[in-house]
Amino acid sequence: MRIVLALNNRMSSKDKYIIVGGGLSGLCLAYLLSKLNIDATILEGSSRIGGRILTTKGNRDTPLELGATWFSDMHTNLLDLIEELGLSKYSQFSKGISLFETKSFEPPQEFNVPDSQNPSYRIAGGTQRLIDKLAEKLSKDNIYLNAKVKSIKASDSSLEVKTGDGKIYKGTKVVLCMPPELISRITFTPELPSEVNAILPKVQTWMAGTVKFVLEYEEPFWRKKGYSGMLFSHAGIVSEMYDHTNLEETKYGFTGFLNGATAKYSKDVRKHYVLQHLSKLLGESAKKPTFYDDKVWTDEFVTKDNQSMLRPHQNNGHPLLQRAYGHDNLFFCNTETSTEFSGYMEGAISASMFLFERLKSLSLG
Repeated sequence: MRIVLALNNRMSSKDKYIIVGGGLSGLCLAYLLSKLNIDATILEGSSRIGGRILTTKGNRDTPLELGATWFSDMHTNLLDLIEELGLSKYSQFSKGISLFETKSFEPPQEFNVPDSQNPSYRIAGGTQRLIDKLAEKLSKDNIYLNAKVKSIKASDSSLEVKTGDGKIYKGTKVVLCMPPELISRITFTPELPSEVNAILPKVQTWMAGTVKFVLEYEEPFWRKKGYSGMLFSHAGIVSEMYDHTNLEETKYGFTGFLNGATAKYSKDVRKHYVLQHLSKLLGESAKKPTFYDDKVWTDEFVTKDNQSMLRPHQNNGHPLLQRAYGHDNLFFCNTETSTEFSGYMEGAISASMFLFERLKSLSLG
């Protein structure tokens, strides 16, 4: 299914849509609605849009990904959206010697990654450009930041969505584009069905608990030494790392993941151990970055404080998440609700496209 949609299907202009969550699924759904000249109010609880897409910039203006980064040829809806929005993709660099460290007291194993017929891609200029381009298609007046939804109450003809600052937004259809685990924080009147309340905290949130880091350098010293910048380790603080040079090959860096146990350390301590680890594997040049940052994905917009131990993708795409509630006026829509590629950017887009088609059918029905 392509993102380019025929516009000959009618949808009720009387419906007023409220989207809770300004991540990829919420913005994509609002964009699809806008194609039919339907505005949606987006309530984002944090101070920024993008959700688990988060591109930062180094001191040399290098785009560095602390959130969602890679995709492939299997992610056809994302590829179509990238093309439609006028963005470009490029292949993840992997040429040269890659490293696999199994034990701290043994030299790392060296291997080469063969050219792949199914490469991983990145968005030129950073994944945040996907978010920014979608937002450009929408009215800024319809996007509210720092708008944490506390309660949703059904009245005779509408739904009242109340935020933490006491503001009330009224709509005829509300779409919850947020991790299902967090929906249990919202007070619903009347309550959601008991079976839904039971499943929500048991839906694994992709990236929850992950510690991702980025580094920027003046030059790609690793490439000059014949290294790909790719490494995997069972022995140090860095568990995975990849070259993060830009499309033009004028800005250089790394992105990767740290051992999850390091979330309890301060950022300065994590940086110290990262540079120590990389200098051991790649040489002294690794100790001289122009920029370091990291992100622990355990904040209030990703997971609850009393996080359950869930296996990867547990209950993602659950049938209860596909249904409409209330009087066909309350819906779930995010990457964890998707039945395809849940947890990925493709899943977020697929979920929004699936719901968009369903909203059209309800309007026509």
